[in-house]
Amino acid sequence: MYAVMGVTGKVGGSVATALLGSGFKVRAILRDAAKASRWAQQGCDIAFADTEHAAALTCAFRDVDGAFVMLPPIFDPGAGFPEAKTAIAALTESLKRATPPKIVCLSTIGADAQQPNLLNQLGLLEQALQRLPTPVTFLRAAWFFDNAALDVASARSSGLIQSYLQPLDRHYPMVAAQDVGSVAAELLRDTWRGHRVIELEGPRRVSPNEIAQAFAAALQTPVAAKAVQRQDWERAFRCLGMRNPTPRMQMLDGFNEGWIEFADGGKHARRAATAAEEVIASLVNNG
Repeated sequence: MYAVMGVTGKVGGSVATALLGSGFKVRAILRDAAKASRWAQQGCDIAFADTEHAAALTCAFRDVDGAFVMLPPIFDPGAGFPEAKTAIAALTESLKRATPPKIVCLSTIGADAQQPNLLNQLGLLEQALQRLPTPVTFLRAAWFFDNAALDVASARSSGLIQSYLQPLDRHYPMVAAQDVGSVAAELLRDTWRGHRVIELEGPRRVSPNEIAQAFAAALQTPVAAKAVQRQDWERAFRCLGMRNPTPRMQMLDGFNEGWIEFADGGKHARRAATAAEEVIASLVNNG
């Protein structure tokens, strides 16, 4: 049996689905009891645990063949990442107590960046889990194609998508969330020693202009990308309700300036199969 966090999200859900599809048992770790029935109906063992609750997480990680772990996404953190630090402390303590034989941790491109930015949260997670004696795989995933879900409405209504990634013709490392989950499930079934990093991106790098073209193909109407000017970012994010947009802006700077990148420019990264066009078409059809 494998313990899987985040099953109600795209990556964690894909991990659990891939394991179940291969005939393995899954302990689905959830925070919301109202969302448990789908996984219980598929035969999953159900465990309830908040990310900040070490005792509940310890129980969830005991007596399994491996664990998939992740932090809940925090896009508007407090100064110094207090939310992430609390979750990391509880998660690390629970894994130390439960001693699952191996761990796959969802991390990110840029987790090793030294410059201040939003992805430092995952760097802190990696640093904490590196202190465990347990074999750990850090799966550093690229920017998700699935983030384009936020652009479906504007692409449909105005024929424009706003891009914080720029210049618009630059090709960025991206990947489908479903592929990240499938690879994580594969890695969980693997055997290794010590700590290792696996980088993952899609079949080819994609520009914001090409994302717009994928929307145009899916909607069968012209769609163009428009760069949001750097001086307008803070106002735009605060209008969305963010209280501390600086780390997110720093992250975007990192992608645009090239210091958030895989080692060797992704030369040794694994390549997933799902293309941007497939993800965008699915978002349009389901949006």
